[in-house]
Amino acid sequence: MRRRDPARPPAGPFARIPLGGERSVRLYCEDALEALPRRAPHPSVVVTSPPYNRRVPYASYRDDRPRAEYLAWIRRLGGTVARLLEDDGSFFLNLGGSPSDPWLPWDAAREVGASLVLQNVLHWIKSIAIDRGAAGRGERSLALGHYKPLVSSRYVHGAHEYIFQFSHRGDVPVDRLAVGVPYQDRSNVRRWRRPASELRCRGNTWFLPYGTIRLRARDRPHPATFPVELPEWCVRLHGLGRTRQLVDPFVGIGSSAVAAARLGLDFVGFDLDAGYLEVAAERVRSELAAASRSGGRSAPRPSTGAGAGSP
Repeated sequence: MRRRDPARPPAGPFARIPLGGERSVRLYCEDALEALPRRAPHPSVVVTSPPYNRRVPYASYRDDRPRAEYLAWIRRLGGTVARLLEDDGSFFLNLGGSPSDPWLPWDAAREVGASLVLQNVLHWIKSIAIDRGAAGRGERSLALGHYKPLVSSRYVHGAHEYIFQFSHRGDVPVDRLAVGVPYQDRSNVRRWRRPASELRCRGNTWFLPYGTIRLRARDRPHPATFPVELPEWCVRLHGLGRTRQLVDPFVGIGSSAVAAARLGLDFVGFDLDAGYLEVAAERVRSELAAASRSGGRSAPRPSTGAGAGSP
């Protein structure tokens, strides 16, 4: 696995994958906080999941800073994004805590809040169990998605993370029906006076399980990823038509880059590890190849109602 030489910053992208016109997916093996002003000075939407400071074994980053140092770094991230983000842009920040440190996501969000306004708090649900009576359909209880097992006599399994949407003033219009769900009772369509739509707002709970994997080292060679649908839904919520460029400062193996390719958006992503970027570039190329084979349509999405691999 190749590593970046910190003494020799690259002159160009690690990988550039054309999407048509002037749009492309550009991946940089650089420190995002230093390179963002040069590489992506005016992003429309930023979607990212930074390290959580939970001793995750990344290939090229130590995830165990002192708490104050980590939060200062997150504050710097928020300030950098705030200086660059378009006036009507959105910053979607994915963070997760641990049972023994549940305040971490909120502590980090407060640091970003020093520069931006918290507009929406979304809950990424990775796994959910619905009892037979509550499900209301048939006689089966439902257990959907997959959680990371936790052996503890004090804590329950963690099955969700946060997605914080920040904007400059908290007044960015969102396209709620772009990630809407059908009304379960069609009479509600008339009741809520929306005859032109059979969708309602999904709300702030997003059930997005991981896709099933057979071999982790091959299918998900990164210790902390999110499904492609997560950045895709963030962009759709912000407004696809208003998104001119999508940026991910911690792109990892490229779920947000794949989402950009799927949506046809200009994209800039950063990571310190060349090995992760190689995987990201290959995933984008595979997405485009699959779309080409299907006649230009987006590649098939994994079902959000099936079992999923572990995070």
